[in-house]
Amino acid sequence: MFEDKTLACKDCGKDFIWTAGEQKFYEEKGFSNAPTRCPECRKNRKDEKRSSDRMYDITCKNCGKAGQVPFQPRDPQNVLCAECFEAERGRRKETA
Repeated sequence: MFEDKTLACKDCGKDFIWTAGEQKFYEEKGFSNAPTRCPECRKNRKDEKRSSDRMYDITCKNCGKAGQVPFQPRDPQNVLCAECFEAERGRRKETA
């Protein structure tokens, strides 16, 4: 049903193969459009987006350690670092 197709990347212009397996995956996920970027450009774009995501400095309300979070805290005095957050999450699961 599916056959490998050669597509041109809209960023770098190089041809890349959209495999039959990838096409099947797209169909299973309900994606209706073929990829417009080659795997390398998709990865680069994803990496750029991640590196440009804004991080906000915080001081943990439990341990006082400085850290960063990927959201702007509504109440900067009431934020946990990743370690304290995971510990709190674990305690909540144990009591549930």
